[in-house]
Amino acid sequence: MSIITVERKVLEKNDEIARRNRALFSSKQIFVINLVSSPGSGKTSILERTLEYFNHRVKVAVIEGDVQTDFDAQRIARYDTPVVQIVTNGGCHLEAKLVEDALVNLDLAGVKLLIIENVGNLVCPSNYDLGEAMKVVVASTTEGDDKPLKYPGMFQRASALIINKIDLLPYVNCEMTVLKGNALSINPSLKIFETSCTTKSGIPDWCSWLEQNLQS
Repeated sequence: MSIITVERKVLEKNDEIARRNRALFSSKQIFVINLVSSPGSGKTSILERTLEYFNHRVKVAVIEGDVQTDFDAQRIARYDTPVVQIVTNGGCHLEAKLVEDALVNLDLAGVKLLIIENVGNLVCPSNYDLGEAMKVVVASTTEGDDKPLKYPGMFQRASALIINKIDLLPYVNCEMTVLKGNALSINPSLKIFETSCTTKSGIPDWCSWLEQNLQS
């Protein structure tokens, strides 16, 4: 019982800070997405293709979460995009306080879209509100088609699903119809995109939908 009580208090404190973050984003009219997935699904590559698509037409800022390195932030910085790296030193998820602290070092002037790339993990990040407008979950074809059934909490809380690495479908054990069916059985309202960061297939559809959300 004491463990449950402590966990509830941690989440309540997190939610309080998340509300503060959300109020800040709202005041500055910044649309925020929390990009989540298991390790190796291609989150950073999707982020890179998104930045290429917008090509500074929409001002984007990025918060990068990683367990140990700043490699992803270095990749994003090449796009002349404001970016702050959060290194969790082994922590399996980002929390609202970490995001709040990162915002102090991020120039939000003129920013319309903030993308938070969470630590690669489909369990813990599902429970932590960061103040985002929506969670977007990435699942790659190389992971198989049963990910939504194994990690229902994340898919339930997400607004969109990006199925990445579709160029590898002929070579992996993944049925697209099964993967989408499993995801929709968990969350029937999921918006689903099929992408390849290698061929850039599906990237325009994803980015167009994202841009529509900026204007709504």
